[in-house]
Order: sequence, then structure tokens, then C-alpha cells
Amino acid sequence: MAIVNIETATTICSVSLAEKGLAVFEKASFDGLSHASLLGVFVEEAVKEAKSLNLKIDAVAVSGGPGSYTGLRIGVSMAKGLCFGWNVPLINVPTLDILASKAIESVSGKPSEALFCAMLDARRMEVYAALYDHLLHKVRDTEAEIVTEDSYSSFLEKQQVYFFGNGVGKCKSVLLSPNALFIDNLYPLAGDMALLSELAYSENRFENVAYFEPFYLKDFIATVSKNKALSEK
Repeated sequence: MAIVNIETATTICSVSLAEKGLAVFEKASFDGLSHASLLGVFVEEAVKEAKSLNLKIDAVAVSGGPGSYTGLRIGVSMAKGLCFGWNVPLINVPTLDILASKAIESVSGKPSEALFCAMLDARRMEVYAALYDHLLHKVRDTEAEIVTEDSYSSFLEKQQVYFFGNGVGKCKSVLLSPNALFIDNLYPLAGDMALLSELAYSENRFENVAYFEPFYLKDFIATVSKNKALSEK
């Protein structure tokens, strides 16, 4: 079984070809928003690799958000077109799941009670974020939020929390708890989708190709810091 994975939720454009949960081909560009011009080229290279390995493409997986509106639209449109053309199912892999699985794998010696917070940059002090345990189970669903000194305090009081993704730079000067740990230079890439898309395929978790839309988050939750609340009393 082979799956073409597409990841365009951030400024990075990437495509991989996965066989049995392992990426056998991967191409990525870190040169900014070049998705429209590069994605088709990368997919064509993945198809050529599949032919050279005598692999039949059984599905297309796409990073389904949250993330860049334009990037997600380009990636999902390409994935849908391939599914229609090849008559194969469409798999949605949430973008923050991709990040979290990579972070969990990268941290050695982590305590089992540690949590992992995947963050994608939105604008200003705003992020899209979700919390996971070490088994990639969601502890808190994805939210669009404004980061303050009180963000995640209920978690940081009890356990270590690893923060990562391209939104993490906004948190370092705000989240000062000793339990707040940061992982730099971690990005969602198509190669990291291999196991997740394989699992989704094995469980028949497919999307309706005609009606599937990326997961957009637009409303941000603003919280008032405890110090500010006290000063206003």
C-alpha cells in the first residue's frame, strides 16, 4: 500500500510517498509561500518514484488544518483533484497531530505525565493550539487563542508541558513556569504524516472528496491576566 501525503498548512510546502507507514520519498521547500508553483512538481516527482518502485497509490492524505488559509486551500484542492483522477480515497490528517507526533518522538526520557502543546502562528500574539499526552491522545481540543502569562497555567502547575511549532516564539517571553519547555525548529512536514495516514487508511477514516473542507479557526479567545483583573477591582 502506498499513500501520497501533502502538507501545505504553513510556509513550507512538502510532499511524501509512504509505503507501509514509512516515507520512501519526500520533497520539501522552505523558501516561503511557493505552494502554487511547487506542489504540482513535487507530486509529479512522488508519482514517478511510485512507478519506479512498482507501487500502486491507494490514497491521498492532506494536512487538513488549522493553518494558512491560502496554503490549506492549495493543498486540499490538489489532494481532491488527485483523488478524483486516481479514484482513490481522501484522508485528512490534522496539522497539529502531525506536529505533536513529531515532537513526542523527538523527546527522549520524557515523563509519562508530560504534555505536548502544538502551536501554529496566527497573527500578533495569536496561535492555533492543541494539547496531547505522550500517546498522542488529545487532552485539550484545538483552539484559537491569544497567549498570555496565564495561558496553560492549570496544566503547568501540575506537569511539564512541551511547546513547539512556528507559534512557540510568541510564548517564550510569556510562559515563565519552570514546567514550560520549548522545542525549536519543529515544523509539520509530509514525511511525518506517513504513520498517521497509514493508521487512518487501516481504520477506513476517509473524507467525502466532494465536500471536504480544511479546518479553519477564526475566532480567538482573549483571556484577562490575573494581575490585570486585580488591578481593575
